[in-house]
Amino acid sequence: MLPGLLVEIPRVYDHVTEHLEASNLTYHFKGPCFAGMDMLVTVDPANIHHILITNFANYPKGSEFKEIFDVLGDGIFNADSDLWNDLRRSAQSMMTHQEFQRFTLRTSMSKVENGLVPLLDHVAEKKLVVDLQDVFQRFTLDTTFLLTTGTDLGCLSIEMPEIEFSKASDDAEEAVFFRHVKPKMVWKMQRFLGLGVELKMKRAHSIFDRVCSECIASKRDQISRGDSSSEDLLTSYMNIDTTKYKLLCPSDDRFLRDMILSFMLAGRDTTSSALAWFFWLLSKNPDATTKIRQEINARLSPRTSGSDSDSLDPQELNKLVYLHGALCEALRLYPPVPFQHKSPSKPDVLPSGHRVDSSSKIVICLYSLGRMKSVWGEDASEFKPERWISESGRLIHVPPSKFASFNAGPRFCLGKEVAMTQMKTAAVTIIQNYEVKVVEGHKIEPVPSVVLHMKHGLRVTVTKRYNSF
Repeated sequence: MLPGLLVEIPRVYDHVTEHLEASNLTYHFKGPCFAGMDMLVTVDPANIHHILITNFANYPKGSEFKEIFDVLGDGIFNADSDLWNDLRRSAQSMMTHQEFQRFTLRTSMSKVENGLVPLLDHVAEKKLVVDLQDVFQRFTLDTTFLLTTGTDLGCLSIEMPEIEFSKASDDAEEAVFFRHVKPKMVWKMQRFLGLGVELKMKRAHSIFDRVCSECIASKRDQISRGDSSSEDLLTSYMNIDTTKYKLLCPSDDRFLRDMILSFMLAGRDTTSSALAWFFWLLSKNPDATTKIRQEINARLSPRTSGSDSDSLDPQELNKLVYLHGALCEALRLYPPVPFQHKSPSKPDVLPSGHRVDSSSKIVICLYSLGRMKSVWGEDASEFKPERWISESGRLIHVPPSKFASFNAGPRFCLGKEVAMTQMKTAAVTIIQNYEVKVVEGHKIEPVPSVVLHMKHGLRVTVTKRYNSF
């Protein structure tokens, strides 16, 4: 089946979706003999619940996952067993701390006020065309670097400087994607010879190492000068109480590099992807934009409904039920991480009746999950924020086995609240203060990657609104 898949790479997610719709939510993918590419592809919510929640211990990331995502080293996204458990507990302790949550909100609001607003004002005044996907990537990269290392890259500015970390991230994600659809011997040979996307991966790896090394050295110098009051994750890891956890070595540069890089890549790419697809969907559904504006005016106090983002707080943002539903709807249709890769450590039988052994590869296609009519109804392909709201106006809980954009079970995304705060803060400011229009004829399609970016970006024009209140 590999030749048929390779032909469909430009539309690979829709290709897989069509197969799953016709195969009762699960099908076997057969690769070339001896290539190790046979996979079970599924979007069956019962299977997802079994793999990610009920029988979680039997479905670690595994050695092959770590090999494919080798750029992340021994960070939290590659770790398994006791190491993962300790990394998870330490990260959860840091990210749920009230000081870090306040730091998150301050950072997001500051970047909106001092970065996003001036940039959009400039674009509107000069009547420029701007790539909104690029803008969001700069917004999330700046905020993520601040939260992770305390360093402000300053890439969200009118000058729109080139940031090598961003290019390296895109190249690494592309290489990781193709490692999923190439026989292992092929991509390993390309890596050895330095060819194609593997050459891009090698260069990206080098950039990540250098950038992280510079951040760690700078932070150590800061701490040596007596300033250890920073609230970022890097400082927290350097000051971690080692008696609580059996971590690799919190003082080791390699450990610190792997941890902060994992958070940098996750924070920059997933949230920016979600925002880009969200605003594209709003451009196609102006009624939804109108409802969000009405909700902002009705539920936020005047001091929080304009561009004065310093006044926004989580309690105010949580009043915006329709906005929350619209963001969830965008995440359902265009999940930032379009698929997951799992392997059982012991033979198992899935609820669908499919048998898997310890060498099996299982792919959960989250992009397809959101489009399954048998899961979401006949209107599965439509953008309908109302599906997340009850008749009483409250948010409807959807089980993570059906809506897994933030993962499910013990590996549920620790950064969910950070991401939702960032998205709501940016969305309120933009929707209330600007008209965003996609350039006519601009082609929108996802790029084959482990993160669901738009291949050609999101080219838009921006007009300032003066009747915001």
